[in-house]
Amino acid sequence: MKKLFLTATAALAFGISGVLFAQDATPFAEPAATAEAVEAVIAVETAESAGPATALEVVALEAAPTAEAPKPDSGDTAWMLTSTMLVILMTIPGLALFYGGLARTKNMLSVLMHVFVIFCLTTTLWFIYGYSLAFSNPETGAGAILGNLDKFFLTGVTTDSLNGTMPEYVWAAFQSTFAAITTALIVGAFAERIRFSAVVIFATLWYTFSYVPMAHIVWGGGFLGADGALDFAGGTVVHINAGVAGLVGAFLLGKRLGFGREAFTPHSLTLTMVGAALLWVGWFGFNAGSAAASDGVAGLAFVNTILATAVATLAWLAGESIFKSHPSSLGAASGAVAGLVAITPAAGFVGPVGALVIGLAAGLVCLWGVNSLKKLLGADDAFDVFGVHGVGGILGAILTGVFAAPSLGGTQDGDFSIANQLFVQIKSVGVTIVWSAVVAFLAYKIADALVGLRVTEEQEREGLDISSHGESAYHY
Repeated sequence: MKKLFLTATAALAFGISGVLFAQDATPFAEPAATAEAVEAVIAVETAESAGPATALEVVALEAAPTAEAPKPDSGDTAWMLTSTMLVILMTIPGLALFYGGLARTKNMLSVLMHVFVIFCLTTTLWFIYGYSLAFSNPETGAGAILGNLDKFFLTGVTTDSLNGTMPEYVWAAFQSTFAAITTALIVGAFAERIRFSAVVIFATLWYTFSYVPMAHIVWGGGFLGADGALDFAGGTVVHINAGVAGLVGAFLLGKRLGFGREAFTPHSLTLTMVGAALLWVGWFGFNAGSAAASDGVAGLAFVNTILATAVATLAWLAGESIFKSHPSSLGAASGAVAGLVAITPAAGFVGPVGALVIGLAAGLVCLWGVNSLKKLLGADDAFDVFGVHGVGGILGAILTGVFAAPSLGGTQDGDFSIANQLFVQIKSVGVTIVWSAVVAFLAYKIADALVGLRVTEEQEREGLDISSHGESAYHY
């Protein structure tokens, strides 16, 4: 006992001296450590009386670190709440105004309605079953293509539930905005000639059988994610997925009346430019928010989103100056969106040099996509959904496999292989194209069988604002 007393006293004195003289210590941390030291000494003394083997077991038990329970981080939570609001800003009003300005005056409200209602529809369905199917716990039966319904209507999610360092409610809300804007992107391809009821039916089916599975396949523990596919914020899940669905719709609905003979001039490039600016601002939540934390990766994604978008805008305008003799405001807005799309899958994986190259390529390749490729395809993709989102998404997804390499400034491990990653990236692009095309085709056909896809010629000539909604955007 005397030995025990002297040892404990020495440990206590050592702890007090540490509090008084250590410059980097806090007065509240050391006493706890001292108490633990005393308890360890007492445990060892007690164990020694029981024999050597017992002593070793006790020392090992005391030395074993205890895993800390996950804790919410207020900074991460605040950033993710902000990011969620920024992505909502991208959709309503950003995307709505961008598309609305591109429409003719008689179809302005119909485009706004399509985007607004799809946002409401998909977010509702997300919290009912989408989140569970996309992000359910793999330990409870999630598969390679879909999760399960353990979190149906957010069952089991409470204010204490966490996803990393943020409340799970925040994560679910953030992901709901991705589902909404992805589905809303498609409406730009079939604008000005589709029935409103057909939009609702198509959106419900495509969201359920294309967006939700692709989100799980890439981000929720599915087979592409397991293969190592890199998609930071939605090159495959969002942009290729939506771009392909839009192209299929443009083919199935056919061309607008007068296409190729009449000038389909955007009725308000001012609103389109405002929409593009809101998209750019909101995209910081889209890309930097996908870091799921307020950290250095979010900062990298933030910088890359600025840089790639700026460079893509300049590249598009330079291309217009060369091939069309003048740069346009529509080109500036389109170039910015092209840059945003292309950097999305790469935002947190590449360095600034990679972002610059991706932006440069996006501006030029997407300019080709909305001009030459569109003519080759022969589809009336009204607002160039495939030319910008499809082409830009494919380009960005593939280049991510190159510029994610650490030798080129990327963030991947030192044993990263560009050749292997390119194979994985191309595979993920191919899977997304096929999956989205098949689901979109079936969804359009079902909507056509139920209510008919296209409005009548008389309704189309009158404009969808009046024929579908009984009101006009403007009164003169």
